[in-house]
Amino acid sequence: MAMKTLEEHDVGICSYISNLPGFRGVLKQRYSDFIVHEVDTDGNVVELSSLDAPEESVQENGTSATATDTAVVSYASQIEAFKSLAGDSDAALLEEFINQTKAAGGGEDSVSPVILSPDSDKSHRTEMHNFIKENFKFLVSDTVDGPDASSKCIRVRLDSGGSNNKGKNSKKRKGRDDKPFDSRGSENWPQIGGKFLRFNLYKENKDTQEALGVVGTMLGIQQRSFGFAGTKDKRAVSTQRVTVYKQQASRLASLNKRLFGIKVGDFWKDFVLASSRETDLRSHYDSEDTIKSAADALGRHGFINYFGLQRFGSGSVPTHLIGAALLRGEWKLTVDLILDPREGERDAIAKARKYYKESNDVVGTLRQMPRYLVAERAVLQSLKKCPGNYLQALKAIPRTLRMMYVHSYQSYLWNHAASTRVQKYGTEQVVLGDLVYCKENPSGNVRELIGPECEEDCSGTHDSNNEDEVSPDVHEGINSHVKVVNAEDLDSRCYTIEDIVLPMPGSRVDFPSNDVAKVYHHLADKDGINLTESVHNVKEFSITSVTGSYRRVFQKPINFEWELLTYSDSNKPLAETDLEKISKSKPINDAEQEGANGKKEENFVSTTQLESSDDGAKVENDYNEIVGEEVILPPDESAGDLRSQNSQIALKLSFTLPSSCYATMAIRELLKTSTSVAYHKTLN
Repeated sequence: MAMKTLEEHDVGICSYISNLPGFRGVLKQRYSDFIVHEVDTDGNVVELSSLDAPEESVQENGTSATATDTAVVSYASQIEAFKSLAGDSDAALLEEFINQTKAAGGGEDSVSPVILSPDSDKSHRTEMHNFIKENFKFLVSDTVDGPDASSKCIRVRLDSGGSNNKGKNSKKRKGRDDKPFDSRGSENWPQIGGKFLRFNLYKENKDTQEALGVVGTMLGIQQRSFGFAGTKDKRAVSTQRVTVYKQQASRLASLNKRLFGIKVGDFWKDFVLASSRETDLRSHYDSEDTIKSAADALGRHGFINYFGLQRFGSGSVPTHLIGAALLRGEWKLTVDLILDPREGERDAIAKARKYYKESNDVVGTLRQMPRYLVAERAVLQSLKKCPGNYLQALKAIPRTLRMMYVHSYQSYLWNHAASTRVQKYGTEQVVLGDLVYCKENPSGNVRELIGPECEEDCSGTHDSNNEDEVSPDVHEGINSHVKVVNAEDLDSRCYTIEDIVLPMPGSRVDFPSNDVAKVYHHLADKDGINLTESVHNVKEFSITSVTGSYRRVFQKPINFEWELLTYSDSNKPLAETDLEKISKSKPINDAEQEGANGKKEENFVSTTQLESSDDGAKVENDYNEIVGEEVILPPDESAGDLRSQNSQIALKLSFTLPSSCYATMAIRELLKTSTSVAYHKTLN
């Protein structure tokens, strides 16, 4: 089933918004030409500003606590509410218990439990238990015998989070051998202040999974201990927020001197996240006027909001074809496609894949397959236990990762539909039958449910903290946020092309009532898939069991800026990284600087299959993702307006994009050339 290198038109990326000519540009000639920053939900850019851990103090139980751990947390309002429920005496007891806990550092054995007043009313005790559970997350309560046989009392103590917790969720964070998935280094963890340490991850020429794999190995914890909103591009300099479960800031900060091309810093407890990116492109062009016109047009009109090539993988078998096989219920074929040999992989990986294809020897292939290839190893391990059970083998792949294949097929259909919409109806106005964001939607946003489901591109690694299910309340009323344009809407001219959306196919979406809808069904029919009926009873691999979502067809870059730069040394970075800014204010030792410049990247390096775009995920908290870009490009010999004899010109762009948008698609609109890695390698 091997095929040629994936091209844009293979996945429906065929059109542009403007008819302006493009220009030759090299995308990511240097990885430092592509600078990525996340942006939090308040619009603040996430930057690496400090490599140091916060000041620590020693607690009574011997563990260390950062300044953020010991910060006073006020529960005055909760205590006041509890007073009306339990009375002044019990409220005072509970308040004193909490204060003692904070003073003692929060260790589970640091303060004795408190017994509240006798209470013979079971319903009232239940109400108090629920109040404590909802308002004091670090406490647990139970019922014990009172001073006489007819009375009961509520006992309140710190939540140990250990084996005494026998509720239905007691195994939520258990791993192999019933051990907490990341307990190492978490003994005597303070119960107040949160169990997650937030830090900023800075990386150069590595993707997020690779970088966190290195950090996790050095900490001795599993990679799923980390949470993050999206995998950032490999060939880039990026900074993003990450959480880690029960690890001390000082321990992470101590790794910096041994990390090469990776740095961690700006430590804090718990967080809410978004994302931002900056990109530098170097380009060759015919004239300055061409570049200026193209840049202005991108800012004014935006680009077609395609899913980029990263969405479909870089292997010889694109992930949307694997998704199609899943939707058809062809389990063995799907397994074969996942394990199929791929172009451009390291010799060891290629050898393992080839060995399986020729021998079908599961055990032998498993011995050769690298551990970071999560999907492949999960399939092989399952087949080792249950030979021939291909469906079970597919279910052994972590859920978010296996659903990625289905979402890739949805993206494939969406891209083709978007191209048809542009080719048939243009980019100037709304037409009859279009689907648009409903102006009456009080939230002010189109409901796009792809964030937590599969915002990551199709790499061979996996963030098991991602959750691919969206809560039912998010799905409720999804179609009330879009409507089909009718004649009255056209007459009122209340909708513009910025309001047009197209569906990601699923059971709870509407389709346009014009010819664009036919594209979905035509392509699905060619692939042997019915979008309204399932041919098998495995719900998670059925298009009729996927909820679906909507995505804007046209997207304008936010906070868009551009400028022309001149330079003479093509090896010199054209934008300043976070680490370079830190080094100006605080010198970094030679070992750290050498590592940051990527001179020793062979240390702690693993290979991933592709570069990824920025996407949202749900990790302990809900994160929304925004993406910003900065781009720089060099010229050819015909341009001379700004250049001296030996200088060249670069175009620098800076902008922000919403979650799930691809910066490469914005750049594609600018250059009017392919964004494939293979094409840009020829320019380099």
